[in-house]
Amino acid sequence: MRLQVKGKNLEVSDSIREYAEQKIGKLERHLNDPTRVEVELAVERNPSISDNQVAEATVWTKGPVLRARESSKDMKASIDQLADKLQRQVKRYRQKRSRRGNRQERDRPAGVPLGGDGTDPMIVKSKQFPLQPMTPEEAVLQLELIGHDFFVFQSSDSAGVSVVYRRRDGHYGLIEPQV
Repeated sequence: MRLQVKGKNLEVSDSIREYAEQKIGKLERHLNDPTRVEVELAVERNPSISDNQVAEATVWTKGPVLRARESSKDMKASIDQLADKLQRQVKRYRQKRSRRGNRQERDRPAGVPLGGDGTDPMIVKSKQFPLQPMTPEEAVLQLELIGHDFFVFQSSDSAGVSVVYRRRDGHYGLIEPQV
């Protein structure tokens, strides 16, 4: 596993770098496939944010890309919380990989837990709606009208399905899949 620790708005000390490598390095036991992990440590400069020590991680696997972000008043606490969150995500990822191909899982009705022990998330609602061709700007207006965090629409430019979403910084993001 290749682990890279970098800083944003701060100089990463050797002790913090070693601490992050030790904590995040524990993931290697749970990931069989060779992965790349990037940890970014940052300090929020906004004085109104009390939890200004932020730790973010991206884990590239053969399957999905796992991401996590945690913040607290202390960088080591943020790294601890980040490592715990990544542990849970890796555990869930491994369970899904081991269940893949199990025919009973694919035929399960909606509302049934995704895990065997009933603690995993479950699909509780399914929704269908007609896709309306529109521009991303119109989609953002619709997003604001319905008050959700994301909006799915048919792009009038590319005729493909796209998603606009509200980002943490208050701006919007656009996801356009490539075929």
